[in-house]
Amino acid sequence: MMEEEIKPYFHKVQYYETDAMAVVHHSNYIRWFEEARLDYLEQAKFPYSEIEARGFLIPVLSASCEYRQAVRFGETVQIETEITKFNGIKFTVAYQIYDEAHQVLHAQGSTEHCFLDREFHPISIKRKAPDLYEYFTYKTLHNR
Repeated sequence: MMEEEIKPYFHKVQYYETDAMAVVHHSNYIRWFEEARLDYLEQAKFPYSEIEARGFLIPVLSASCEYRQAVRFGETVQIETEITKFNGIKFTVAYQIYDEAHQVLHAQGSTEHCFLDREFHPISIKRKAPDLYEYFTYKTLHNR
């Protein structure tokens, strides 16, 4: 499999994302994880709309975030995203949120997901989506 470069996702902070302290409310970091994850899948040529069209759902099983330094309105952050674990059904995505210049780590975290069919049953994608299985396996092995 040829190694493609997944570019970081950039997000400009909107005013509504801030709280009374004029910094980004902590809940928005989890939203940014989702934005970055969807961008990652699109760059990998597996847009979420295509995954759903193939009959798979990818719910969030858990999410965690460690906050390091506040982000303020008007700033732009870049989010690095990578698949770190995959067992054929479940996978973990790790995120690092930096300032636009990639000098300050503002937050880092992860989300855990699984593949489900439309009846919400766990499904192994090895037979039903070998291209997706191969990609996730490859990325997991090469992100260590």
